[in-house]
Amino acid sequence: MDAKANANQDMDVPVDVTVVGAGPVGLILAAELALSGATVQVLERRAEPDEAMKAQGINIPTAEALDRRGLLPAAEKVQREILERVGSFSGMADGRRPGDDRSPGDDRSPGGNGAPGQNRRAPDVRFTGHFAGMVLDPELVDWADPDFTSHAAAAGARMVPQRELVALLTEHVERLGVPVLRGVEVTALDDTGDGVLVGTATRTAVGVTAGTLRTGWVVGCDGGHSTVRRLAGIDFPGTDPELTGYQAVVDIADPEKLANGWAWSPAGAYRCGPQPGRVATIEFDNPSADLPDARLRPRGGTPMAPVTLEELQTSLRRVSGTDVTLTALRATPTRWTDNTRQAATYRSGRVLLAGDAAHVHPPFGGQGLNLGAGDAMNLGWKLGAVIAGWVPEGLLDTYDSERRPVCAWVMDWTRAQIGVLRGDAKSAALRGIVGDLLSTRAGTTYAVKKISGVTQRIDLPGDQRIDLPGDLPGGHLPGPPHPLVGRYVPDLWLRDGTRLVDHGHGGGFLLLDRTPDGAFARVATAWTGRVSSVTDDHATPTGVLVRPDGVVAWATDLSDTNDITHITDTTDLAAVAGLEAALRRWAGAPSPSPEEEQGGSVSM
Repeated sequence: MDAKANANQDMDVPVDVTVVGAGPVGLILAAELALSGATVQVLERRAEPDEAMKAQGINIPTAEALDRRGLLPAAEKVQREILERVGSFSGMADGRRPGDDRSPGDDRSPGGNGAPGQNRRAPDVRFTGHFAGMVLDPELVDWADPDFTSHAAAAGARMVPQRELVALLTEHVERLGVPVLRGVEVTALDDTGDGVLVGTATRTAVGVTAGTLRTGWVVGCDGGHSTVRRLAGIDFPGTDPELTGYQAVVDIADPEKLANGWAWSPAGAYRCGPQPGRVATIEFDNPSADLPDARLRPRGGTPMAPVTLEELQTSLRRVSGTDVTLTALRATPTRWTDNTRQAATYRSGRVLLAGDAAHVHPPFGGQGLNLGAGDAMNLGWKLGAVIAGWVPEGLLDTYDSERRPVCAWVMDWTRAQIGVLRGDAKSAALRGIVGDLLSTRAGTTYAVKKISGVTQRIDLPGDQRIDLPGDLPGGHLPGPPHPLVGRYVPDLWLRDGTRLVDHGHGGGFLLLDRTPDGAFARVATAWTGRVSSVTDDHATPTGVLVRPDGVVAWATDLSDTNDITHITDTTDLAAVAGLEAALRRWAGAPSPSPEEEQGGSVSM
């Protein structure tokens, strides 16, 4: 179906959710909603996908999100193709590391004897990133740290540029039957309490047609200039920009005039490489948020003026102190600032925000893409559950409370880099000290952990005191939640050679039950259709409940697991009670049994 030609026809059909914006955040969200059973459509004002240079890679939580939906092999294919073209920072163009005798494309563990696909590991390539232009040496990272080893399966799928990711996700939503309607701009919003009326302007070759559609919910994934945020009247507080940055791929007449890698000057900083012709500049020119060309307007408005070759060359000459000559643009360049803001709320009634519509900050390390992907994964299943009637609408409040602290950390991380990027003497001194710290194993490991996302944790309400049946002594057991709770689920390998995430492509909750008699899985039968149970008797943890966004909602390690035949003692009953509490909190009330539906009684 030609979505552009049939936009008005499609929009006449009411849907549960209208997602505004067909970037990676909007597409991930649309897919998660579709997997939950909601009807969804995506509106995109651009007639064609955005070709501008943006994020060049994904972090581990984003790679694992793709993995949970069966999309990681496609992302790895993108990475392999890029490495074949430009080589890797590891020194081997096909992505192998020195001493690795596997053939290109072989996904076995190095030195392993299994067939491809068995003992699966991602390509063994380490992309560590940088902090304020100081490249983090992969040889200094403690890759044996448990935070890395527990997330090894997705660790290699990092070099996936945003353009290729959007193409991959577009195919994904098409398979799920989600229409992406291009050339459709949102012009008005009216939250009626039981739905939203959306005014639209559809642009075709013959002109612009105004229209109105009705939808249950609207989610703005329409970027830093978000029209949805503006129409919803959501404030966007933060700090105004101090710098302007550019990135592009160009032809350079005299590349010998530029240093390779990052270089600093009193005017700012620039980078040349790692790919031939790729350049980036940063100038501390205190750009106004209200410039006529609206470089990055914090409150929406006029789209940014395209970056010209002359503009880019002028910036590069200023920061490099050379008369370097650029002769051609090889990709659509981008202009950005350090405008840093976070929406006052992620939700106003039936209108929600995700991605850059909810928060903007400098694009160091592609953090914005990954932050937005986390938003979409967190919101998708929750909104889908509300629409399905499994959970009360109040569950949506946890979207804001869980994602806001993660965003605040990213904003602080990028602001800290601004502090060492300036070309003045104070920043140079600070850069030297930070550089010394990052030349140590501990410092580099710390930074790479933060950038890669392996230490991300959501502060979930833990089952600190579990109520037990009244005939048991004490009535409750105090204690902190399991250390996995609130973390993204690690690689959990099962005895049959699969991983827990291999069973989660459908988008629901996953319960791992390693009790000999399947006690935890029996509890979850009351949530059939929402929770998929996987039984396995292979090691610990004994039980793990994973939300659709990959966050562990409950976990337990029962002592002497190999000797347990029944869940009978107080500690084990507490584990069962904790599981049921987590299921009720996140997956809603259990479905009534057939006897309950018929009004009968159930003996216990």
